[in-house]
Amino acid sequence: MTSAPTSRALVPVLIFIGTVVAVISSLGAPLVPAIASSTGASLPQAQWALTVTLLVGAIATPVVGRLGDGPNRRTVVLVVLGVVTLGGVLAALPLGLGWLIAGRALQGFGLGLTPVAIAVARSALVGERSRSTVAALSVTVAAGLGLGYPTAGLIAEVGGVHAAFWTGAAISLLALLAAAAVLPGAPGAPSRRLDIVGAVLLGAGLAGLLLALGEAETWGAGSPLIWGLAGGAVVVLAVWLVWERRTPFPLVDLRLARGRVAATAHAAALLVGLTNYLMISGVPILAQAPTDGGAGFDTTIVVAGLILLPFSLASVAGGKLARAVADRAGPRIVLPLAALVQGVAFVLFLVARTQLWELFLVMAVAGLGVGAAFAAFPALIISAVPQHETGSAMSLNQVFRYSGFAVGSALTATVLAAATPAGTSSPGSSGYGTIAVIGLGVCLTTAAATWLIPGRAAARQTAAAPRTPEALVDRG
Repeated sequence: MTSAPTSRALVPVLIFIGTVVAVISSLGAPLVPAIASSTGASLPQAQWALTVTLLVGAIATPVVGRLGDGPNRRTVVLVVLGVVTLGGVLAALPLGLGWLIAGRALQGFGLGLTPVAIAVARSALVGERSRSTVAALSVTVAAGLGLGYPTAGLIAEVGGVHAAFWTGAAISLLALLAAAAVLPGAPGAPSRRLDIVGAVLLGAGLAGLLLALGEAETWGAGSPLIWGLAGGAVVVLAVWLVWERRTPFPLVDLRLARGRVAATAHAAALLVGLTNYLMISGVPILAQAPTDGGAGFDTTIVVAGLILLPFSLASVAGGKLARAVADRAGPRIVLPLAALVQGVAFVLFLVARTQLWELFLVMAVAGLGVGAAFAAFPALIISAVPQHETGSAMSLNQVFRYSGFAVGSALTATVLAAATPAGTSSPGSSGYGTIAVIGLGVCLTTAAATWLIPGRAAARQTAAAPRTPEALVDRG
């Protein structure tokens, strides 16, 4: 039983952990051009400092979520924060690009903490306090990205790239100490077996797909190695799906994705994540690109980071707006509307990126859509699963979300590499236009899917749901 002061500190500590996770995940993005410059790597190679974190996050999320659903939840959180801190130290040391990427991979384990934090909030808190904390944790993913960008940019501008990673390690250590002080245990939770085979298959499949996508321009789109790697990855993921359906203790319980509403929410998480990182990855590169080619603005890392500040603020506003819209017009409208708002951001990016202030506007509109979408996911997922499966269900949603993040990061690198003229290191304007067209297409697909598919099913589910106080609380 925790003391009253400790109980009062739980909510801010959970929010702090969620923000740290988001900041750490975004540390690589504004620094990609600087990493390329300091290590002598190409932009696609330096982009792996971001992509690898998201890749490991997609794999680690169900692992951490599964372990976090058990009685050792507190230990799991502390160990993961320790690994994130170690990764920050490794990335901060001047050992070369390979070691930096390895450190960033370790930091990716922290991305699995958000669903565990949501599970803690749901089990340790009650009533409106629980619901508001869950909603706030869902938005920290988007809000923390915008916070991490200007912070990392300012530190890197003053002390260099590695100073930013030293700061990230220090913040992770602070989160570890705070969690150790107030995080409650979960002694009544049942112990869960870890599906190691499932984790290996998922990791191998996702890594193969991302490697094929990220290196398509370098190796050549027609390269047998690219197609062999991609085909092998698809086969591995197919085997993983079969394994998860048959093993008695799956890493990801695919039954939690049954039903049109749940399945659409997970698919939307993948698509929103993809479009999010098309913008998150592309805009800082455009801002820092030289003006010689006619596409960039030749700004400092600080300015490139500040461009993401409107994204952070708008994502928080989008989360609040989503809840207001859901109360007035029903939850069905939130995800399609959020996707359309994101689509507007890509239209602006397509036609208005010749002035620096236009990038600030683009990111503000994008943040509004992303924040609204992220705020809508937890309520949809939580309403469809038992309370003791909250961590696992949110982990499944996070797997799709982080997979989308990683695909968006890798796809950005490939598109911009293809648009880089021979003999230069800066992408041409056509690359950013291609990103805008791809993003707009995905947003329209997301809007159509979330409007047409879950609508009738959601109505039937609501009509059939038992109108008990417990049911009404869960649906709230």
